[in-house]
Amino acid sequence: MIATQVAIAPARTHATRLAWLDALRGIGAMAVVCEHMLPWLMPALRPYWFNLGMYGVLVFFLVSGYIIPASLEHRGDVRSFWISRIFRLYPLYLLVIVVVLVLAIWFPVREQVPRDPSAVAAHLTMLLDVVHIGGVADPMWTLSYEMVFYLIVTALFVGGVHTRSGTLAIVFGAVAIAAGLVLSAPLLPGPWPAIVTCVIFVAGLACLISGRFRTAAAYALGAMALVLLMFGSFVPWFGAAILAVMFTGTAIQRWEAGTGGLAPVVVSAVLVALSPVWSIQAGWWWVQPDVWITTVALAGITFGLGMALRGRRVPGVLTWLGLISYSIYLLHHPMLRVLNTALGDLRHLSPVTRTALMCGYVAALLALSWVTYRFVEFPAQRLGKRIGRRAAQEAQG
Repeated sequence: MIATQVAIAPARTHATRLAWLDALRGIGAMAVVCEHMLPWLMPALRPYWFNLGMYGVLVFFLVSGYIIPASLEHRGDVRSFWISRIFRLYPLYLLVIVVVLVLAIWFPVREQVPRDPSAVAAHLTMLLDVVHIGGVADPMWTLSYEMVFYLIVTALFVGGVHTRSGTLAIVFGAVAIAAGLVLSAPLLPGPWPAIVTCVIFVAGLACLISGRFRTAAAYALGAMALVLLMFGSFVPWFGAAILAVMFTGTAIQRWEAGTGGLAPVVVSAVLVALSPVWSIQAGWWWVQPDVWITTVALAGITFGLGMALRGRRVPGVLTWLGLISYSIYLLHHPMLRVLNTALGDLRHLSPVTRTALMCGYVAALLALSWVTYRFVEFPAQRLGKRIGRRAAQEAQG
């Protein structure tokens, strides 16, 4: 979901290289916004032949898979990579948590969030979904799989086996099908996985950044991520399918760079499309075969079109949306909950009122997202890059 700037094709200018990825993130973010907004404000416009929100999320995951391993390999330094990730993800994330908790004076926190230390631990690591704990903002669940992916990719890089992306995409796709056949709930229940994970996560990151026991820490964190993915997540087959999607994005990047084939991409895509077909946990409308396969196909087509058109000028509005997509993603749901709680059931309002509210909501969301990007995200990213460069120089020295 969160892209890192990396020199994939040196011949292109910086803006040209990344504009299509920004556009995809912008499209993905707005798709998720529509998925959450339409049922309350324009229910007649919500599509049911595919899942608009999952479509956006899958586009995000393909982008992350495409760019994150390339970023780590381009840097060649685990320390600077993780410093960059921390400064990229946490400032806005923590701000949203604080705002939601303050608003809880008037608007209750989601009931899916436990009222015990496990919630604090899970939010600290971002590994919410894979320790079966709800986030204070609903969209935060996707950050769990981003973090799992980062931890696994780091372990693979340290172990020198990071180029086997196509094989990993196929393996996770096959595991998704197998998990769906045998697992129907987390095998690591209760609050303790979140607390234990937090201790290991903090200690492991300290080792990765400090350089002490870095290899052991990378392996431990990668193994922990795998265990949580398969045995701690709300829906095990779904977690494995997401990792298959992300490694498919990596395999596409390697195919584009001439270091991998296209066959693993096709095989993993088929496995992901089939993953919920025989699953025990497949009772939701959006994982029925026709809807799920259509959603996966549309996400793949969108990513493919983005690649095909990457040499052309991208509309500025899409790149701008991509620039602020992380803010859009984290802010939109709390704003919608406040609106719905303050005004009551929005579906009971007149069509004219709902239309006006929808336009006002989107305008306010985009304006606030620009503000948080300008004054929270951008300064934090700049600071993270500066600290990361210094760390890389120290490592070389």
